[in-house]
Amino acid sequence: MDIKRVNAPVTTVTRDLNKLDKETGNIYQTVRIIAKRANKISVELKQELNRKLEEFAYYTDNLEEVFENREQIEISKFYERLPKPTLIAVQEYLEGKLHYEFKEQDQSSQSEA
Repeated sequence: MDIKRVNAPVTTVTRDLNKLDKETGNIYQTVRIIAKRANKISVELKQELNRKLEEFAYYTDNLEEVFENREQIEISKFYERLPKPTLIAVQEYLEGKLHYEFKEQDQSSQSEA
């Protein structure tokens, strides 16, 4: 899925908790699912941005030399305008695009503890 093409809001939106926990039956599990996806999205976006910015990187011995590159600035601004990873993950969850499963806890391990 192309993260940059998700129809997620750019600003915070009030959500109905009943809609969020309808599938899982537990708001905490829903938040956990969304948080894990948001972390993955964040890592993917950071890696992609770093790869694009490395194309403009050049290494010199003089740290005082700072050069502005207009393309580099535009790329950075594009990524700043994208919806935050949490908002993208919530939108994916609401659209049913996140696949998850819960591992069943073994009854014998719970009784031993």
